[in-house]
Amino acid sequence: MERILVSACLMGYAVRYNGSDKALISDMLARWRSEQRLIIHCPELAAGLNTPRLPAEIHGGSAEQVLTGAARILESDGRDVTQHYVLAAWLALRAAQDAHCRFALLTDGSPTCGSQRIYDGSFRGQQQPGQGVAAALLRQHGIAVFAESQLPELIQRVADADKCRVVDAG
Repeated sequence: MERILVSACLMGYAVRYNGSDKALISDMLARWRSEQRLIIHCPELAAGLNTPRLPAEIHGGSAEQVLTGAARILESDGRDVTQHYVLAAWLALRAAQDAHCRFALLTDGSPTCGSQRIYDGSFRGQQQPGQGVAAALLRQHGIAVFAESQLPELIQRVADADKCRVVDAG
């Protein structure tokens, strides 16, 4: 049975930077939760960041560059919080690996969890294609990452993987 790392805010936990959640209501998520497939995790809280906290955005490069030290993550007041977010990424990877997750469902837009888009670093609400540091690190380690808008694709991938396991076990 496939396990999925999922952003805690998508499961209704009020852990986002502004103290809100981004609950994703889905019969399949409820089913997966009852089957104990979901590893509910907030990388930022795991790394010791508070809720609420100032908005943070990637500056001077991509998530991959943040992971190598070539770019930074700054809060809206200019404070460098790169190390907290890099730790958050590594803690997400560890949680996924410890639970043998092959998939992750993460909150898009976040400098940590964004998988298709992130904010552009200007703190003006402008988004651009890109990914957050946890999404990048998970992908570097072979974990397929999906945004909440890609839930149907994730459902299909998990169903396909479950079918393969049944065939392999038979």
